Amino acid sequence: MSDIKLPEIKAPRYLGTGRRKTAVARVRLASGSGKIVVNGRPFENYFPAEALRMVAAQPLTLTGNTEKFDAQITVSGGGPNGQAGAVRHGIARALLTVDANLRPVLKAEGFLTRDPRMRERKKYGQPGARKRFQYSKR
Repeated sequence: MSDIKLPEIKAPRYLGTGRRKTAVARVRLASGSGKIVVNGRPFENYFPAEALRMVAAQPLTLTGNTEKFDAQITVSGGGPNGQAGAVRHGIARALLTVDANLRPVLKAEGFLTRDPRMRERKKYGQPGARKRFQYSKR
């Protein structure tokens, strides 16, 4: 009976999925020192623009949890802006699983709302979604 191995008890992980445009971010929060890794790369390398880093980390700074949690993020699809928005949405949702009392603060800032704006599809017989071919009278 003594040779049975119990699984290691790891720090609890809090999950959240964020979406924006065509980007999807899967966020895993664990208690730590504030280290953020996106797709296996450091946060500063993945989002080189300061504005994108600020957008992505807004929920953590708003709730004062910047130094309390480590985040491991997998993000795919979309471009830099969409991915930063998806990461923000995912972190906000993961923070809700940590503490449900943060809901009014996050909701007031609009971090829990999935931005519904999507790219309009291209229509057949046209060069783009809205663009028409040039009219020729003769």
